[in-house]
Amino acid sequence: MLKIYDSQDFPGYLPKLNHLYDDLFSNGKGFRSRLVQIVANRLKLPEEQTSLLAQTIEFIHNASLLHDDLIDRSPLRRSKTTAWLKYSPEYAVLAGDYLLARVMVNLSRFGNLKLIQFTAEMISDLLEGEWIQDSLVRDYDIKLSQLDRVHNLKTGSLFKWCLQAPFLTKENYNNEVHELLKEMGTLLGLLFQRSDDLLDFDVRNFEGKIILGDLKSGYLNSFSVFLLEKASSEVGAQFVKCQSLEELKRTIGEKYFNERLFEFDQTNSKLIDLYNHLNDRLLALLAPEQIGLHEELMPLAKALYWRKAN
Repeated sequence: MLKIYDSQDFPGYLPKLNHLYDDLFSNGKGFRSRLVQIVANRLKLPEEQTSLLAQTIEFIHNASLLHDDLIDRSPLRRSKTTAWLKYSPEYAVLAGDYLLARVMVNLSRFGNLKLIQFTAEMISDLLEGEWIQDSLVRDYDIKLSQLDRVHNLKTGSLFKWCLQAPFLTKENYNNEVHELLKEMGTLLGLLFQRSDDLLDFDVRNFEGKIILGDLKSGYLNSFSVFLLEKASSEVGAQFVKCQSLEELKRTIGEKYFNERLFEFDQTNSKLIDLYNHLNDRLLALLAPEQIGLHEELMPLAKALYWRKAN
C-alpha cells in the first residue's frame, strides 16, 4: 500500500503544523486514495505517478475537512478533537490552505497541464460548494435539488477526480470515457453523501457518528429534507427543534419515519442501478488491458450507500 503522508513532506521548522498533520492523517480511511490506486493500477501507471495522485486526493480531502470542521464548529473528527479546537481556528485555516498549496506545487512538478487545470477546477468547486452549503444553514425551506447541487460540488467533485485524474495522465484522451466517468463520480458522491446523512439518524451508523449533529447545527441534510417533504408545516416547525432521535420520531411518527426511510433507500437504489448501467457502457470503451476496471468499479456504488459494518 502506498504511503500517503510522511512528516518529512513538510518543513521540520514548522513543528505545530507537523503535529496538526500527524493528528489529521491518523485514523483516516484513505478510501479515496485507494480508489485512485484501483484506477491507476488498471491503467498500469508508474508507481511514482500513482503515489502522487493518491497523495493529491488525500491532501485535498483533508484540507476540506479542516475547513469544514471549522465552519461547522464540529468538535470531533475521527473520534478526536478537531484541529480548530485543539490548535486554534487560525492554524486550522492555515494548515488547510498549506495542503492545497502543496498539491499545486507537487502537480506542477509532474508537468501535466490538463491534470493541473482539472485539479484547480475541482478545488474551486469544493470551495463554491462550501459557500453554498453555509448559506443553507437555518434555511428550513430548502429543496433536495439544492442539496444535490452542493453534494455534486463537494463530495461528487472528489469522486470524479479519483476516476478521471489517472486517465488524464495518458496521452490518448477520450472525451466519451471522461463524460461517463464524470457521471459515475457524480452518482458516487451523491450516494455517499446521502448515506452519510442517514448516519445522522443512526441508520447503518456502524462508525458511531454523533446523532442529529447536522440538525442541531441548524442544517437540514438530504434525509431531513426527504422526511419533511410530506410533513405538515406544524410538524416541520417541531422537527427542527428536536434534541434527540427519540423526540424526533415521536414528532414525525415512527411509522412515517420508517416508511420514508424505505422510500429514500428505494430512490437511491435506482441511482445505484444507473451507476451500474453507466459502468456497463464504460466497459465497451476500455482497452482490453483495462477491462478489469469495470469489475472493480461495479460494486462501489452499492457498498458506498448501504455501508457494511465490516
